[in-house]
Amino acid sequence: MKRFLLLSFLLIPGLITAQSPPSAQPDLDDLFSVKETFRYEVKYGFFKLGWVEVSLLPDTMYNGKLHKHLVTKIESNSKIPFMSKEIDEFHSFFYENEDGLPVTAYYWKDNIDENKFKEIEYVFDREHGVVTYKEEDDSRDTLALEEPATAGHIIFYFSRLFAGGDVDNSMPVYVTKKAGAIHFENPSELEKRKYAAFDEPVQAYLTRGTTENIEGPFGFSGEFRAWFRNDDLRVPLEARVKVFLGNAIVKLIEYKREEL
Repeated sequence: MKRFLLLSFLLIPGLITAQSPPSAQPDLDDLFSVKETFRYEVKYGFFKLGWVEVSLLPDTMYNGKLHKHLVTKIESNSKIPFMSKEIDEFHSFFYENEDGLPVTAYYWKDNIDENKFKEIEYVFDREHGVVTYKEEDDSRDTLALEEPATAGHIIFYFSRLFAGGDVDNSMPVYVTKKAGAIHFENPSELEKRKYAAFDEPVQAYLTRGTTENIEGPFGFSGEFRAWFRNDDLRVPLEARVKVFLGNAIVKLIEYKREEL
């Protein structure tokens, strides 16, 4: 259970509908034009495992270049028997490459509840074409870099660029001491779905996908499903993923948006 909470991330089919026309595909400039905060609830069967909060912090300088700073905070539900209090933060410095895709420069994990900072680190060295890492067990190694190289939770931006676009695509991922990939299928059909973050039902695109050669970025592996709102930003609504215990559901419960 702990492993899922430390590595989990966002990522009931409804009635297919065509009441609203599909919105235009966003690009990263669209996503960066607003300040968004997200809160998700993570459930496994009848159990509420915890919560995931996602936000984009102010831009920061790293290696002489301006980067975006994505942070994902995961907190366990300590009211569940045999589950201790876990609070972890995952950070990525990333930027937009020449193809308009988000790529990672530096990724790390802070284990807040145990006061272990930068417990995991991945450094993406494009000058030398390598990714160097340090993991929780203090193991270290170097991997060959494949573009567009990312860390796991950059899926939060990468997937939104293609949801509903009728184009299949893949995202290279470096996680758990390995290089792997996440493959996406992005059909354009719409479904009507209900979420606590919105007063009315919304129309959403369903993305299907699978992972390759990795134990699972942010706790999931194998096949997964994710839903994105049919709006100008493709807001991530829900993910249904396979974890080591079975299937987990991650649902959006709070969403705030401010124009910049």
